[in-house]
Amino acid sequence: MSKRGLLTVISGFSGSGKGTVVNELVKRYGYSLSISATTRKAREGEIDGVHYFFKTEKEFMDMIDDHGLIEWVKYIDNYYGTPRNYVNEMLDQGKDIILEIEMQGGLKVKANYKDALLIFMTPPSASVLKERLIGRGTEDMTTINKRLHRASEETVYIDSYDYLIVNDNLDDCVNTINRIINVEKQRIVRNNDLLNYIKNDFSNI
Repeated sequence: MSKRGLLTVISGFSGSGKGTVVNELVKRYGYSLSISATTRKAREGEIDGVHYFFKTEKEFMDMIDDHGLIEWVKYIDNYYGTPRNYVNEMLDQGKDIILEIEMQGGLKVKANYKDALLIFMTPPSASVLKERLIGRGTEDMTTINKRLHRASEETVYIDSYDYLIVNDNLDDCVNTINRIINVEKQRIVRNNDLLNYIKNDFSNI
C-alpha cells in the first residue's frame, strides 16, 4: 500500500546549528533533503547543487515568475526559495523530505501543504547563539549583529510551529527530531488509505 512521504520543515535562528542537525538526520536515518535556491554567495566548501542551487538575482526572479518555487523570502539581503518539482516528486515516491528553511518560508510551506510538520530549533540562550555566530568566523560583527537582531524579531513566529527543540547536545537533538517525525507519521490524518482499508477489511468479518 503506497503512502505519501512526510514533509518536515526545520527552521531556527541563524547559528542555531540546524544545518548540522539536518545533515545528521539525512546521514543517520536516510531522510531526503530539499536543496534550496539562493542568491547568497557560496561559502568555502559549499557546492552548487549539493548545498544550494546558487543563482543570480535574475535567475531567481525567473524562477518566481515561472512558479517554480513553493516559497521564497529575502533574508539578510539575499533571496532563498524551495524548488517545487523536487519536493513533490520525493513526496509522491513516499520519501520523507526535510526542508531547512527560514521561518517565513516555513509558514508559506504550511499554507500550501497543510499536513507539513514544522519544527523550530533554538540554542539554549541568546548568549550561546552569539558565541556560535562569532565562532563560525565567516562574517563580520555588522552581519552578526544583523542576524542577532533578526533572531529577536523571529521569536514572535515560534508559536506557529508544531514543536520547539533546544539544540544543546547534537545527538539528543537529532534523535528527538527523528522520534517526532516517526510518531507524526502514525497519526490517523496521515494514514487515510490504511484507515479505509482496515475499516473495509473488518467490515467483512
